[in-house]
Amino acid sequence: MPRPLPRSFYARDTLTVARELLGCVLVRRVRAGAELRGRIVEAEAYVGEEDKACHARAGRTPRTDPLYGPPGFAYVYLTYGMHHMLNAVTEPAGRPAAVLIRAAEPLDGLERMARGRGFPLDGAAASRSLASGPAKLCQAFGLDLRQNRSDLRGPDLWIEAGESIPDSRVAASPRIGCQTAPAPWDLIPWRFFEADSPFVTPGRAIARKTLGSQRARHRE
Repeated sequence: MPRPLPRSFYARDTLTVARELLGCVLVRRVRAGAELRGRIVEAEAYVGEEDKACHARAGRTPRTDPLYGPPGFAYVYLTYGMHHMLNAVTEPAGRPAAVLIRAAEPLDGLERMARGRGFPLDGAAASRSLASGPAKLCQAFGLDLRQNRSDLRGPDLWIEAGESIPDSRVAASPRIGCQTAPAPWDLIPWRFFEADSPFVTPGRAIARKTLGSQRARHRE
C-alpha cells in the first residue's frame, strides 16, 4: 500500500520542505498495479506575494488560487503555452507558497516515461533525460492541468518518503529562469539539488554552494 507523506510535512516553512523533498519518491499510478516512480533530486522554493519570482506576486487570481489553498496539494500550471510544471503547495492555507519539483531520477516505469517524452529508451543517456527538468518530468509522468489541485496523498499521485540525503550531498543555487525578477529574487539561492546527481537540469550543477558550508535561509 502507498505511504504518502503526511499533510503536516507540507504545512511547514517552504525552504525546509524543498530541502527535505530531495530523496523522496514521486509516484504516479497510471492503471491498476502500474506505477511510475522517480526519486526527487532537484526542487525550488517559491514563497509568498513578496517573492517577485512567485506567481503569487500578482495576488490571488483564478490561476494562483491553488497556492493559497491547504498544503499537500498539487499546483500544476502551463508555461509558454506548452510546458506543464508540477508544484507541491506548502505552508498553512492562506499563505501562498509552493515547491517546484524540478527533476527526478527515474526508478520504475522507464519505458512508459520514454513514450511520454517521445523517444525510445536507449541506454543511460536516455534515462538521464527522462525527467531532468520540470517540463520533462511532467511529460514523463503524464502530468498536465488535469492534475492541478490533486491531493498529493493519492490515490493517483503522491510523494513518499525515501532516502535521507545528508547536507554534504546537497547544493543550493539561484532559481532557474528567474533572471528577470528584481533583486534579490533573481539570485536568492532557493534551488536545492543533489550535488553529484546526473539527473538534475543539464548544465546547472555548477557554481554551487553546498549546504554543509552555508544554508539558504528565508528572508523575513
